[in-house]
Amino acid sequence: MDLLDELQSLIIRYAVGRRGRTQRLIDGVQISRADEPSEPTAGLMRPAVTVVASGVKRTLLNGVAYEYSAGQFLVSSLDLPVIGQALKASRDEPFAVVSLRLDPVDIAPLLLETPALPPQYGGLVVSDATPELLDPVVRLLRIADRPDDVRVLAPGIRREILWRLLTGEQGALVRQIGLADGMLAHISKAIRWIRRHHNEPVRVADLAELAGMSESTFHRHFRAATSMTPIQFQKQIRLQEARILLRTQATTAADVAYQVGYTSPAHFTREYHKAFGRTPGEDRTNFSSPVVAEGS
Repeated sequence: MDLLDELQSLIIRYAVGRRGRTQRLIDGVQISRADEPSEPTAGLMRPAVTVVASGVKRTLLNGVAYEYSAGQFLVSSLDLPVIGQALKASRDEPFAVVSLRLDPVDIAPLLLETPALPPQYGGLVVSDATPELLDPVVRLLRIADRPDDVRVLAPGIRREILWRLLTGEQGALVRQIGLADGMLAHISKAIRWIRRHHNEPVRVADLAELAGMSESTFHRHFRAATSMTPIQFQKQIRLQEARILLRTQATTAADVAYQVGYTSPAHFTREYHKAFGRTPGEDRTNFSSPVVAEGS
């Protein structure tokens, strides 16, 4: 059995009874399986590497599509509001993926062992997975149902996965995730503020000061990393938060609009429809696309 076949087999084995859903396997590792193409699903993608064992995944970031299929992986470098969808999946050939969190504190110690590289910035990137990367990913899933093995062996396997990423095609971007004083770390500060204060007015000058940059430099780097301006990013966070509220609270669309920071319910409805293809009222009664967090 080759590595991809074994990876698919392991994901399917662990995902029995949870088809079409994402589940945490061990700390920092989650798997997904689907037996049919899914509806677009809004969520927040954390810094992670997502490896596709079978099927095809599409992730939309600010309208830009990233498609990756069996034998490929996607790196997300920041907390990003995305829309994900399993494009190709069937009972005979299910969609199967595994996602591993990329934690800066785990990456940082390895940076001393790798040569400095020219900075690479980007929110999402797609690459082909080498056998050297797939091998430790498969070994990690092999032991996922054995707690003692996970406790003793998983840290070393995770370190090997990070090493393969750092020394691979996307090493420059993964390196940026681990730099405490790197550009992505400074942009992450601004993103965390926006997420916590999404319903408040935002001033780019204040975010730039928080990130320790001039306003023009911050705006340029923020857009390079997220493909959005800070105001566009805040809008995406507001709309995703509104979707969660519509699903979980017995309140009106107008009340939800005010809760997430809109001053005009009509404006909120227009932007909601543009983002999700449904009005808030339609979405309340037809949540076939649940709101989930990806890559966390």
